[in-house]
Amino acid sequence: MDHATEKTVLGDFNEATFEKDGVRSRFFRSDGRFFVETDGPDGKLASFQVKYTFGIDPLQQYLIEFPDGRIQALSIAWDSRPNDKGGQRWLHLYPNEPIKHDDVLHWTKLNQNWNFMCSECHSTGVRKNYDAVSDRYATTWSEISVGCEACHGQGSRHVAWARSQQSWLPFNRREDRTKGLPALFNDRQGVVWSHSPRSGELQRNLPVNLLRTEVETCGRCHARRAEISEDWLPGRWLSDTHAIGSPMGREVYWADGQIRDVEESYNYVPFKQSKMFAAGVTCSDCHNPHSGKLQANNSGVCLQCHASETYASAKHAHHEQVSAGPNCISCHMPARTYMVVDPRHDHSMRIPRPDLSVKLGTPNACNYCHTDKPAQWAADSIERWFGPARKGFQTYAGAFQAASSGQADAEKLLAFVATDGNAPGVARASALAALAPYVSTANADLARRGLSDPDPMVRIGAMNMLSHVPAAQLWPLLAPLLSDPVRGVRTQAVSLLAAIPTASQPQADRERFESAATMPTGQKTVLRLRISMQDAVCARKLRPNTKPRCG
Repeated sequence: MDHATEKTVLGDFNEATFEKDGVRSRFFRSDGRFFVETDGPDGKLASFQVKYTFGIDPLQQYLIEFPDGRIQALSIAWDSRPNDKGGQRWLHLYPNEPIKHDDVLHWTKLNQNWNFMCSECHSTGVRKNYDAVSDRYATTWSEISVGCEACHGQGSRHVAWARSQQSWLPFNRREDRTKGLPALFNDRQGVVWSHSPRSGELQRNLPVNLLRTEVETCGRCHARRAEISEDWLPGRWLSDTHAIGSPMGREVYWADGQIRDVEESYNYVPFKQSKMFAAGVTCSDCHNPHSGKLQANNSGVCLQCHASETYASAKHAHHEQVSAGPNCISCHMPARTYMVVDPRHDHSMRIPRPDLSVKLGTPNACNYCHTDKPAQWAADSIERWFGPARKGFQTYAGAFQAASSGQADAEKLLAFVATDGNAPGVARASALAALAPYVSTANADLARRGLSDPDPMVRIGAMNMLSHVPAAQLWPLLAPLLSDPVRGVRTQAVSLLAAIPTASQPQADRERFESAATMPTGQKTVLRLRISMQDAVCARKLRPNTKPRCG
């Protein structure tokens, strides 16, 4: 994000026009400022000053500030790609859907509001400062764009430590292993990967930490989530300040965990489904954390660890007859395009399963390229090359498909996933949540075990499983979670127990309940808005490219 200036604005504001759905928008300059004439909140043409730019490549959006403190993202964006790639033009982010002024997706409405939809991830030190009484925002930030503190937390103690190291007096220097930082991203410290002499598979020399500080910190912006507190600190569980809910709900994911086309590509949950995550791979193994660029080009990033003689061979790819055959990423991280021109890769890093496409209708990497072939053709090819037992790491598709279609064996299949120690935590959490319609005395032990799981997402999933149980019966089970170290767990426990009047609460638990239910002033309304917005978006059953841009 940046202020709109001659240096930052990439779009054509020299009396350029763009027409869609009968609205002719005009982009122009006046007195050194940038304006757009387009349909306003009442549907009538009006001129609005562009206050800020948003993004650089492959497109740039423009933000307009209103008198009530709301900042809204214009749905007409500038394609900043070069001409030879189809860029240097204005485009609408919902090209195939009419968006009128009374639509929730109109640029002046809730789903395009920067203050609570976009600001947290695109600026640093944001405080939304929403006043529910006057229905106004007075949002502030410490840096307009993403700075060091956006990931590393407040830096004043780090600066003090750095200055102490410059002192010529030894006793003025502060010995601090953390260097004054709230968290050290040391998930990779001392880690060496080597090939197992037995299996040939790569393995770490150190055990994998349950709490992956780097993944949880990156997840703050790379997850589909709702903020429950602005008191975020790096290195903690994302669930401490954000609600992930049922992470693999069918509104967002296919039965096998792949992202549905209609949703933005947030990669926190997909990555947590992956075999790479289970093995201990973290974000900076593949990406430079400051530039976001890959540590090596294309398949090179995979071949940092995976032997090229095995995985970069024609024998593995089985595309010898193709001059420019697929690489690791195209087969195991297929891309989908969002916001019209922005391809993003699925980070669940799965083995292509066209056989599941045949059975369950899920997509697969093979047919992304071979669009003229049926899924059965692709499934036959995979089985011919690799055999029938090559099924990959994500093995829960049948259970979630059974739940979504109401099959008789859904409860049994979900229970298996929920108790499978080899299944990713996000899958176990989702299986528990999906068991909510099947809760009985026979499977209540599944929820009890989930409530004590070391992964907070699983604990929340277990509570979601119990969401239809009367609150009076839940109190003995959930009361201990009112003191859970993760705020998102405490918040979920409060929401399920809130139906019990204070006078009926056990005396010993009242103080814990009140403490868990208390949120900093001004944050309750923001949470309520976010949850209401999230529910509305899911209910809309959006078509491709109709997802709110920053949600």
